[in-house]
Amino acid sequence: MSQFEFTTTAELSDAMGLVGQDRALEAIRFGTRMDKSGYNIFALGPHGAGMRDGVIRHLQSIVGKRPVPGDWVYVNNFTDPNKPVALETAAGRAEALRSGVADLIQDLRGSIPAILESEEYKKRLAAIDANYTQHQGQAFEALRIKAEAKNVTLLSTPSGFAFAPQREGEVMKPEAFNDLPEDEREKIKDTIGELEQELASIFQHVPGWEKERRTQVHELNREVATNAVGRSIHDLTSMFEGNEKVAAWLRELEADLVENIGLFTADDREQFAGPMGPIGGDVFRRYTVNVIVNNGPDAAPEPTAGNSNGGFIGGGAPIITEEHPAFANLIGRVEHMSNMGALVTDFSLIKAGSLHRANGGYLLIDALRLLREPLAWDGLKRALRTRRIVLEAPGDYLSLVSTVALEPDPIPLDTKVILFGDRLLYYMLAENDPEFSDLFKVSADFDDQIDRDGDTDLLYAEMIATLCRENDLLPLTAAAVGRVIEESSRFAEDAEKLSLEVGSITDLMQEADLYARDDAADAVDVPHVQQAIDERVHRADRLRERSLESITREVVMIDTEGFVAGQVNGLSVLSLGQVSFGRPTRITARTRMGKGNVVDIEREVDLGGALHSKGVLILTGFLSAHFAINIPLSLTATLVFEQSYGGVDGDSASVAELVALLSSLAEVPINQGFAVTGSLNQLGQVQPIGGVNEKVEGFFDICMRRGLTGEQGVIIPAANVKHLMLRRDVVDAVERGMFSVFAAETIEDAVTIMTGVHAGQRDEGGDFPSGSLFERIDHRLLEFAEAQVAFGKDDSGETAS
Repeated sequence: MSQFEFTTTAELSDAMGLVGQDRALEAIRFGTRMDKSGYNIFALGPHGAGMRDGVIRHLQSIVGKRPVPGDWVYVNNFTDPNKPVALETAAGRAEALRSGVADLIQDLRGSIPAILESEEYKKRLAAIDANYTQHQGQAFEALRIKAEAKNVTLLSTPSGFAFAPQREGEVMKPEAFNDLPEDEREKIKDTIGELEQELASIFQHVPGWEKERRTQVHELNREVATNAVGRSIHDLTSMFEGNEKVAAWLRELEADLVENIGLFTADDREQFAGPMGPIGGDVFRRYTVNVIVNNGPDAAPEPTAGNSNGGFIGGGAPIITEEHPAFANLIGRVEHMSNMGALVTDFSLIKAGSLHRANGGYLLIDALRLLREPLAWDGLKRALRTRRIVLEAPGDYLSLVSTVALEPDPIPLDTKVILFGDRLLYYMLAENDPEFSDLFKVSADFDDQIDRDGDTDLLYAEMIATLCRENDLLPLTAAAVGRVIEESSRFAEDAEKLSLEVGSITDLMQEADLYARDDAADAVDVPHVQQAIDERVHRADRLRERSLESITREVVMIDTEGFVAGQVNGLSVLSLGQVSFGRPTRITARTRMGKGNVVDIEREVDLGGALHSKGVLILTGFLSAHFAINIPLSLTATLVFEQSYGGVDGDSASVAELVALLSSLAEVPINQGFAVTGSLNQLGQVQPIGGVNEKVEGFFDICMRRGLTGEQGVIIPAANVKHLMLRRDVVDAVERGMFSVFAAETIEDAVTIMTGVHAGQRDEGGDFPSGSLFERIDHRLLEFAEAQVAFGKDDSGETAS
């Protein structure tokens, strides 16, 4: 385009932010600065408006000014393992805590067994055992001596201790004992009974001696463990002495290690495994540190299924994009493992959600995807409302799980959530969810159009240059930029506007880049852009081709030449997926004497929608007010879309329907070389409609296939002229005088063009000009009224009751 002074976009600097989105970006800036509760952001606008990229660019420009949030870990609660403890550390320190505790356990696994095998330890343990043995030995020896003094010996048998009578140092045989006098036998039995009582007394003291031994061994082990653990944990506690919660947990860790020194000996380890064994078979799992958020400078974004874009740590607050906002991906989850046929879990199986990773920063979520996930919307609202992240399993709400669940410490939440969605979704949430407006107080409304002028064209060119660099595309020539801008106006359906749907523009540029590279070009030029546009149409053109074919083969009857009364070519737009094209439709009207009814056949058979019926009622109101002012409207008319087998809605055919009706009433034929589109109000003014480019091009394509005569064209509302961004072949045909586009402000303009007969306006006497179309209609309606009166009289000349 001649207004550009550059040769290619390589000479242009990058656009400063999103073009034409000042209001939305100001809302984003306000929302990110406001740190009060509830000032989360909903970015609303059309898909492809570049909302997400624009927001991320702004966030990346400010995150460096915010402090890096701390790390978070979950650790074992030694008092109640079902309630894991959440600890916060400075950014990057969680990994130091994890590795420090892991190194501590590894050191103790080597040092404690070594100490327990040392000579000093063995000597002290042997002294305890000797003291215990001495207690037992002295008691049994004293009893043995006492028994021998009474000719009784103490025997040790497989079943325990027993007393037996002896003589001359030998145990008496049963036969010899039985040969003794009875009184002597009774005396020996009494003596043995007394000795057994003393033996029982000794046995009563044995548990006490054993307990004393165990206590002494425990104190010895405690002393050893205290010294070993104290030496090993000292550096770790010094590292975190400024963090009271971490320091308190380290003290609990130290106490638990001291109490459970048996974990470090193979002989005693089994008693700590539990009846089903430890999770994962590791008894030291209880001492691991589960790092769920690491904001250290060396931490890489976590590429998970729920966060495929990862996060951005720009020396400050994190920016997290959640692509799969399921409940567990947002709030986090507690995983389970199968152990001995049962599902078990512990603190080490806690996994972070995107709210954890975005804590202290920004979380970006697609609103529609969020609402599609069960429980996710309620979970997010609860977290934002309470400003806490509470790990809960979805099954808890649905009563699907009966196993014992963990109750981890809640984590304080300080996250700015930014939702993305279209306007309809935003308004529906605002209307139907009372909490929505309290939690998302900032709306960033992204526009879909910008006014087109010289300044905005240059800004648009800079945006195109930016997109080229961001997407690794060849630069565009100035002329190619102009062609893209023209297509942008077509996207906007307005010659005075430019589309801000960056996604559509980027797609067009990428496709043009492909064809430019096929030509080994250094830059994308107009032919490449045009080829991309043409090929895009061709790829999706099958339905349009079939529609054109059905008309040219006269399967669908459309006249493009000749004159027919009561028959007009209306225009509609068919939209299927990404394909939209215009298609002419034959509309016919029939009129006769009646009682003032205009019958909409589409409505009668339930094919017409409410808006279409509204259009028919409006044209009926125009007829009643414009004609037959002083007489009854003695008319019955029928209107129908011929060969229409689906639903019909919208009022953009109301001008065409009225033209057909007026033609039928006046018995004046309509030029079939014309098609017309536009809606009508009761004053006869023609109102703008949508899809004007597709409608004009749709009728042009039919005329082109049959051969342009120079007598064909389309009548559009005058208010739609600014929306015209027609194809080059249509513009060329108009410039050559082979096709016409007329603008109509009133129904009089439209019917005059289509019939070639001046419509006419009432003079001061209330009469239409002689020979005008409306005069004929007025006379026809008068004839209907007179005939209606005559028809109503009986033979006596009286009017029938």
